[in-house]
Amino acid sequence: MEVKERKTLSLSEVSELIEKYKEENEKIKKVLRYIKKFSKIKPEKAKELRKEIEKLDLIKIKDSNISKIIDMLPEDAEDLRKIFVGGELSLDQEEIQKILEIVKKYKGKS
Repeated sequence: MEVKERKTLSLSEVSELIEKYKEENEKIKKVLRYIKKFSKIKPEKAKELRKEIEKLDLIKIKDSNISKIIDMLPEDAEDLRKIFVGGELSLDQEEIQKILEIVKKYKGKS
């Protein structure tokens, strides 16, 4: 396995990448079990969710924020704001609503 690029991914997206290596290494199997235990949606749905959030074209949202949104699937504005703590710009109410509407479509889609 070789690193080709650095990119922030959600747990679901990581599981898809390492799935093909699970037979090669027992540690990878353990990591995969951990990821599957905590990821809330399947990799294909995670990719779709990422694309929808990216289509909003909000300058304030970085890849790392999108990955956290996918991992957490926030239910309300308070949950979403927790992702943006730490000196980053905060989202306005309209941006929050747009993101939550998209996330809502993926809740319960495992």
